[in-house]
Amino acid sequence: MHASEAADKWERLVTFARRKLSEHSFHSLTATSTPADFNGEVLTLVVPDHFTARWNEEKFGTELASFAPQALGHPIALKFEVQQSQPQRVQMDLFVEQSSDGARHTKGHAIRLNARYTFENFVVGRSNELAAAAASAIAEAPGKVYNPLFVYGPTGLGKTHLMHAIGHAIFARQAERRIRYLPAEDFTNAYIDAIQHRSMQQFRRQFRELDVLLVDDVHFLRGKDATQEEFFHTFNTLYEAGRQIVVTSDRAPADIPGIEARLVSRFQWGTVVNIDYPDAEHRTAILKKKLQSDQLAQAIPAQVLELLSQNSQGSIRDLEGAVVTLLAFASLRKQPITVPLAQEALRIRGIQLHAADDNSRSVPARVTISQVQATVAALWNTTPDGLRSKSRLRVLTLPRQAAMLLCRDLIGATLNEIGSSFGGRDHSTVIHSLQRAELEASRSRDFELKLTAARQMLSSEVTQTKPIRRGD
Repeated sequence: MHASEAADKWERLVTFARRKLSEHSFHSLTATSTPADFNGEVLTLVVPDHFTARWNEEKFGTELASFAPQALGHPIALKFEVQQSQPQRVQMDLFVEQSSDGARHTKGHAIRLNARYTFENFVVGRSNELAAAAASAIAEAPGKVYNPLFVYGPTGLGKTHLMHAIGHAIFARQAERRIRYLPAEDFTNAYIDAIQHRSMQQFRRQFRELDVLLVDDVHFLRGKDATQEEFFHTFNTLYEAGRQIVVTSDRAPADIPGIEARLVSRFQWGTVVNIDYPDAEHRTAILKKKLQSDQLAQAIPAQVLELLSQNSQGSIRDLEGAVVTLLAFASLRKQPITVPLAQEALRIRGIQLHAADDNSRSVPARVTISQVQATVAALWNTTPDGLRSKSRLRVLTLPRQAAMLLCRDLIGATLNEIGSSFGGRDHSTVIHSLQRAELEASRSRDFELKLTAARQMLSSEVTQTKPIRRGD
């Protein structure tokens, strides 16, 4: 009832899960996890390193366990353990939180700050330079400039990193400052807990007597009227006392649905800045920063880094995910990372990398925004000019939103690039359009099928690669 049964349970579970998970998620999970033991209640899976153990546990653990009653006929728990006998494997703990800074203490309470999220580790580029400059200025003089600061942008681009960096920098200069970082969800939970335990006075003291309040993902408050009311008064108290407030969201203040107008007004009192998707040069700089250790710098050749930065065009988390996939594959193969190995490993992420020779490297030919617009226009029986027009007719807004989504996903175009290519629309309009497209794809089969067809048509157009000589 151990290794053999574990293998049987795992095979049945992943066979069922394949119908539920995306292709990338399925391959990422099965490529890094090996069944080792089953004791009747817990299925133990070995993985190559601590990062993969934590990643798989957080990303797949709960969902896989929920499949067990249907797949196996009974519930089980899953446990991911690091394989102890893994000689000569590539180090993968690059993205694991360092344990040397579990919590810092200020005025009697702990502030949970990630030790890796500092200004020194934040790579500044065109897509985030304004947000980084504002955050740095706040760290120098909290409550004096850029108060409040509202940072918005898609997930995985560094908003949380900047929040933690502000906390670290202020604490380093003035450890006596009362600093609190928390996601908006935690504020909501603390508020509910205070109501249940009749401790509202204590709740209000712990937030309204702060010097610095850092609230992440404030869009979580949408639709929660009582919590918004409490946050509104907390905000006013801190602001009037000259205390620093920093808030992040996935969209601009006015574009968050279900947030009271008076709160939106408060968010706009100070400075509102956007973080956008990084360009290829910025992505390369981010990778190099994250791979600074001698071992990793030697393990991943420069050509592989360039290929990753050229082909991973989504968020920074997507970029990290590509590196994690590559490192996990090298760990399992017990091989050094080379371009051919990278090509094989990253196919499971849906990325086709091309080999490079000594004199040049090849990257996939790029789909252009014009190609996207022409393809979408043909599928929706309209014209590219219609997609670029100011018209808000549904026969144009739906394909326009689809085209914007494809420009982001297939090209990695920035919000500015998308907006300017679709009639000069601003950041907030583009963000709203992307969100509407994702929502429509989740609820409309016809929309989803047309999106899929557009992706396939655009992919088939790009069958050639263009050589890029060194020094170009």
